[in-house]
Amino acid sequence: MTLTKILPIFPLDLVLFPRQELPLRIFEPRYKQLVDDCMLGDGQFGVCLMDENNSISGWTAPKLVGTIAKITKCQDVELDGMELHIETIGRSKFKIHEIIPPSLAQPSNYDPYTIEGHQSISELHEKLGTTEKMYISAKVEIIPEIDENVPLDKWEKLVEMWKNKIVRQALPQTVEPHALHHVLEKYYLTTEMPTIDYIYSLSALGAKDPNELQSILEANNMDDLIQNVQELLTVK
Repeated sequence: MTLTKILPIFPLDLVLFPRQELPLRIFEPRYKQLVDDCMLGDGQFGVCLMDENNSISGWTAPKLVGTIAKITKCQDVELDGMELHIETIGRSKFKIHEIIPPSLAQPSNYDPYTIEGHQSISELHEKLGTTEKMYISAKVEIIPEIDENVPLDKWEKLVEMWKNKIVRQALPQTVEPHALHHVLEKYYLTTEMPTIDYIYSLSALGAKDPNELQSILEANNMDDLIQNVQELLTVK
């Protein structure tokens, strides 16, 4: 049975994997509204990698596959409520079937990092009506988890590929084997019982750009996942 729901969408310059922790600093009015709405509901929104080649009402569009983020903590950074800090954890993956555009188009010369930019958005929002949603939403389909074991031999091969990539990228400097082992220990990636979470973490360590991780997130079975990670870790 296909499970669908409506989610607020937060496009970011990163890929969130299931069960991965993601702290966020929220300062834009549209995303403060998103967090407020989430806190009044089930505390969940969708995190998608930004699609720099497309836009929705002037705002950067999201990639079509993302991960549900569940808010586990929310607090004001300052007493004036101008900035929030939230902690989230990745839940299920999803695929967007229908985008629900925001009520507010991006103003020309909008600067999200200035008070003036925030004031201009807030004024436009008041004119439209404060119940109107400033953020992108979407009708999404929940993607089932990959329910397969990670073969130990394939995991060990991926680890060796990661080590080789790091060594090659560091040339002409030399990377000692104990340094690579220390990194694996630091991220709890030394194991003889690998799970899919280990593959996600190793992929994140091996990527230079978040766009390289999108295909990892989009893999729907173990074979495709392993193949996509091998492509990521192949020295070109």
